[in-house]
Amino acid sequence: MKININGRKISLRPSFVEKTEKKLAKLDKFFEDSAHADVTVSPEGNQWKMEITIRHSGMVFRAEEVAHELEEALDKLVDKLVRQIRKNKTRLEKRLRAGAFIGEPAPETGTAAEEPAYRVVRSKSFPVKPLDVEEAILQMNLTGHQFYMFRNMDSGEINVVYRRHNGDYGLLEPDAD
Repeated sequence: MKININGRKISLRPSFVEKTEKKLAKLDKFFEDSAHADVTVSPEGNQWKMEITIRHSGMVFRAEEVAHELEEALDKLVDKLVRQIRKNKTRLEKRLRAGAFIGEPAPETGTAAEEPAYRVVRSKSFPVKPLDVEEAILQMNLTGHQFYMFRNMDSGEINVVYRRHNGDYGLLEPDAD
């Protein structure tokens, strides 16, 4: 796995970079060499915010953690990613490295047959109006939703605006590829 480690507003110690690479090597058993991990570290008040995003075969695995110590955030993040992968093991086996789950301990509760299926409980269609991003955010806020899908007036593409945990807004756009 290729690993890219960046510090925002800080420069990271080489020892921490080395430790991060070593911890992420635990995830190599799940991914092939084509996988790419982006690690971002930034100070947030008197704590550290760390994000890890792994891209592999069109799939994105992402985890974020805020902690007082960098090493604590790193440990929690690697554990979160492993839990995400194991939780969705049966759905991911075709996309991850062959044999990634051989020798894995059986789940402590239940079996794979008891794993809940993804269930669509509601389907809704609505007209997708051409809007600019600010107008889409206004519409989202007026409807009281956490996200809003619209046709971007500038690009003509379907976009989604959403409310982030910190109260800011995000924009999802289709990739040009």
